This record gives sequence, C-alpha cells and structure tokens, in this order.
Amino acid sequence: MSDAETTRRDQPAPERRQANVRQAVLAAAEALFAAHGFNAVSIRDIAAASGAHPGSVTYHFTNKMNLLREIYRRHCGPMNARRLELLREALRIKAKQDRLQAILRAYIVPAFSSSTDQPGGGAQFTRLRAALSAEGSEETRGIIAEAFDDTTRQFLDAIHETLPELTRGEVVWRSQFLLGSLYYTLINPERVTRLSDGEVDGSDMDAAIDQLVAAMMWGLMGPAPRDDGSGGSRT
Repeated sequence: MSDAETTRRDQPAPERRQANVRQAVLAAAEALFAAHGFNAVSIRDIAAASGAHPGSVTYHFTNKMNLLREIYRRHCGPMNARRLELLREALRIKAKQDRLQAILRAYIVPAFSSSTDQPGGGAQFTRLRAALSAEGSEETRGIIAEAFDDTTRQFLDAIHETLPELTRGEVVWRSQFLLGSLYYTLINPERVTRLSDGEVDGSDMDAAIDQLVAAMMWGLMGPAPRDDGSGGSRT
C-alpha cells in the first residue's frame, strides 16, 4: 500500500470523502480536457463526469484554470524529477555519442509512464497537452511553460554542451522536432501498427523508445542546413 493510500485510510471519514471527490474531479477533468480541449469543457461537464456537485468542483479548485494547473502539477512534478535524475546520470558518461543517447533516453522514457501509474505521463496526458497547444490560449501556455520550461532548458544545455558544433538555435529547433515526434508516438501508436501491416506493434513502448532515440540521435548529429544564397537553405 502506498504512503498516500495509508494517509487517506487514516483520515477521518469526512476528509476521506473530500479527498475522493477531489481525485474524481481531477480524473474526470483530465479525461475531458484530453478528449475535447480546455475551452469546450465546462465546470458542469466535469461535475457530471465525476459524480460531484458543481459547487464541489469550485470549492476544491475555484475555477477551471486552477484545475488544469493541478493536473499539470501532479503529472509534471514526478515526470520532471525522474527526467532530471536520469539526466544527471547521463552527464557522467564521457563518450559523446553514448552521452547524447542517454540524454535523449532521460527525456523520453519518463513520458512513457502509464497514466495508471499516476502521475508521470502516458497517452491521455499527452493528448491533453496536444489539445492545449492547438488551442493556443495565453493562460494555458503559461501553465505549460511553468510546468516544463526549467527542465527543458536543462536538457537543451546538456545537448548543446554535448554537441557544441551546433548553435543554440539549432539545438532548440531539433529538440522541438523531438517533442513533436514524442507527442505523436504517444497519442497515435495504432498508426504504426496499421501502416506496417502488423509487422510491428506501435504500442510496444520499448520499441517506440528505441526508435525515437535512434531517429533523434541522427537528427541532432546531422549537418546544419547551408544557405544557398536565395533566402532559403539546402543541405
């Protein structure tokens, strides 16, 4: 039994009920935001899906934005802690290519933690993040930045130190492609299975991580585009 479960068991019954309501609201809100986006979901929708009264939702979280912030905090705190733990281990590796591989794995692996392992990542939270990015709200962008930017900058620094031949801007661009690949791999694994005619299983997490790391290794280590003098660039 986890420490959290033990704590809830030892709480007085009214406090346990409140904790259960809070958890139900968070779970319902995350599922609804992932499926429909943030703007299309109301407090009443969340209350209905969680079996709570709308007043209970506002009692615990005041508004939707605070509810979203708490969802991010629950997921991203453990995810970022694990990423930084693995990053520290990666930075002790001397060989450049081995260190870069370990840095990429440090970023990718924690994102594949199952949503049921709460908290730590998984496809549903990734779908939520993708939906928020598509909506482009200034407030939600602030929550995303608050949750990820500090940790991401540490990874950018580590990659740049490992590949000093790249400019900082090139590291940012190529790392952005890593993020897009990670998003899509998490939220649409069935496409891999379908397009390979079943030769590979898109839901095989170990295989997905290995393929992502391999693709991004060469993406990061490849030559920079060269300006051809026409305002564009070529390799």
